[in-house]
Amino acid sequence: MRFLSFSRNGQAGFGALVDGGVVDLSARYPELPDLRAAISAGRLAELAASAATTFADFGMDEVLYLPTIPNPQKIICIGVNYADRNAEYKDGSAAPRYPSVFMRARESLTGHEAPLLRSPESEQLDYEGEIVLVIGRAGRRIREAEAHEHVAGITIMNEGSVRDWLRHAKFNVTQGKNFERSGALGPWLVTPDELDPMGSLRVITRVNGEERQNDVTDNLMFPFRYLLSYLSTFYRLQPGDVIATGTPNGAGARFDPPRYLRAGDVVEVEVPGVGVLRNEVEDEVL
Repeated sequence: MRFLSFSRNGQAGFGALVDGGVVDLSARYPELPDLRAAISAGRLAELAASAATTFADFGMDEVLYLPTIPNPQKIICIGVNYADRNAEYKDGSAAPRYPSVFMRARESLTGHEAPLLRSPESEQLDYEGEIVLVIGRAGRRIREAEAHEHVAGITIMNEGSVRDWLRHAKFNVTQGKNFERSGALGPWLVTPDELDPMGSLRVITRVNGEERQNDVTDNLMFPFRYLLSYLSTFYRLQPGDVIATGTPNGAGARFDPPRYLRAGDVVEVEVPGVGVLRNEVEDEVL
């Protein structure tokens, strides 16, 4: 089943996609204020069964998409996780022993078909297409063999970066990863009954129709099972937590000269079996 978060007539809600339309689950289940609450309550299977026997309440074109999980407790991001991406740095370094981990704030992400904002402080807004795991069941020190039991499903992120602001300090990338609405999350959550989150998955990024990134999770240095086990060593992963699992090579910064995003550019991140996250770039107006 595919679940989404949306706004309609100024009211935020969540629902399921059925026959090209949206079943408004927030209206049917008022005790569940949002998708994160539904995941936390362990009710996705119940809601999916209900939606499957229900007619859509409105069309997909009648909603504004919100980030798949608008209010996650944690947005955890993994850096340089595809083997080709590590080689892309051309610094002669060996493969890392452990993942690079950083955090994003909720306000740094927008939804599917909403504009990405290009900040006036920089001309180096870049794209990074990523597969995202959404946690379904809380856990600490999760065993790799049991990692799949803690995943509610998969969604997609454009983990946008403001490149020059990544280099403002020696030991962190926080500044360049947290400009408001510089990235996107969506369009929806696909549950494991429809797509195996531990299977072989592909992520593709296109800018104005031109393919820039294309790789498969078989090439990850730190596979999803390992990531969940590693992260849960120090985090208590909670339902609705978002984990962006890394981007392939081909980001705009890696071209010569770099190919950063400009107003009017359209970025599409596709994960076959999930869908396409699409956003147009706009200059932020002060």
